Amino acid sequence: MRLPQSPARAKTVVSVFGIDPYRIGAGEVYAREISGQLEERGCHSVLCFLAEPPEPVRRFLQGPNVTLEVIEDSWKIGWKAMRQLDAVLKHYRPEILHLYFTGFLSVYPWLARMRGVEQVFFTDQASRPEGYVPARRPAWKRVLMRGINHPVTRVICVSDYGYRCFTAMDLLPEERFTRIYNSVDLTRAAEGLRQGWAFRRKYGIPDDRLVVAQVSWLIPEKGIGDLLEAARIVVEREPRAHFVLAGSGSHAGEYKRKAWEYGLNEHVTFTGVVQDPLAEGLYAAADVACQVSRWEEVFGYVIAEAMASNRPVVGTRVGGIPEIIEDGRSGYLVERGDVHAIADSLLRLLADRPLRERMGRAARQAVQERFDHRQNVAQVLNLYGLAPVYTRKAAAHA
Repeated sequence: MRLPQSPARAKTVVSVFGIDPYRIGAGEVYAREISGQLEERGCHSVLCFLAEPPEPVRRFLQGPNVTLEVIEDSWKIGWKAMRQLDAVLKHYRPEILHLYFTGFLSVYPWLARMRGVEQVFFTDQASRPEGYVPARRPAWKRVLMRGINHPVTRVICVSDYGYRCFTAMDLLPEERFTRIYNSVDLTRAAEGLRQGWAFRRKYGIPDDRLVVAQVSWLIPEKGIGDLLEAARIVVEREPRAHFVLAGSGSHAGEYKRKAWEYGLNEHVTFTGVVQDPLAEGLYAAADVACQVSRWEEVFGYVIAEAMASNRPVVGTRVGGIPEIIEDGRSGYLVERGDVHAIADSLLRLLADRPLRERMGRAARQAVQERFDHRQNVAQVLNLYGLAPVYTRKAAAHA
């Protein structure tokens, strides 16, 4: 692990992301935004990922106040990760440690406090299994967890659903929890709208097709099987319909075979992983987006991205999704696994362009009001106690 010379003692925030930065996704966009706002406050940002980012991602993340580090297997919380985190804390001597996509049951907070870190934050990004019911944990587990997580300053939940799940377990006093929604970079979304036709050409999607897009892992928990069954119904009634499934996963081969068996090979495009869905115009290429998950999504970042791109969304009534989609205004909500309801909602939108446009405008407005990147990340920095500093860069965003 490279540990370059530490800069002069500006305040330092170490952010540990238990993700592999192989593309420009939600975690990477958030990391860049929080680094940018820390720069406005005169602070140093140390971003730790599971691996070295490829060059395009490195360029995206890099800034004058940013240092990139690697903490392998930080989400597993093993000895190797502990040693690497300890080296980072010892070298940079941060005032704040923030943990993302790591386990809540962790010695990291105690390690941080032993290294003199003043505040430790944990953001819960975990979706729950299908049918999960929040419940209070047994007394012995509550005592154990409160002891292990005593150094945690605040737990940030990314939806009201996540807040209810966490506080119901009674693992920490409720006053240590707060809800700050995940968010989207509206500027990048607007820029991506110019790339829709380029995306269609890249993947050979005819200009006259009505495109439905889902960006997700290709696994059963994301409802891909349900979506393919719905696609069969939709294509029978609207031959111009075309489905784009963007992502990878353990069941990709199975779903490709199923699309062939359903006679959808001319109406479904499997793109694989799209490195930067917003910038590459994936949402701009779509007429409608969907996220028909079966498990309890704690938020649904790609839903918010699609909405920021002026696209209505069909989603399932699970987890935190109903907090994002307003049924009948910015999209439609259906019950998980209800193939006919998914198909009916998609057909209604595909048949009515004015309806799509009206819902798309309402969707973007909802993102502007509740899921704007700059506003929501600023809430995190307010929790840190880092007040905004007036600079030319900050003024440009005002």
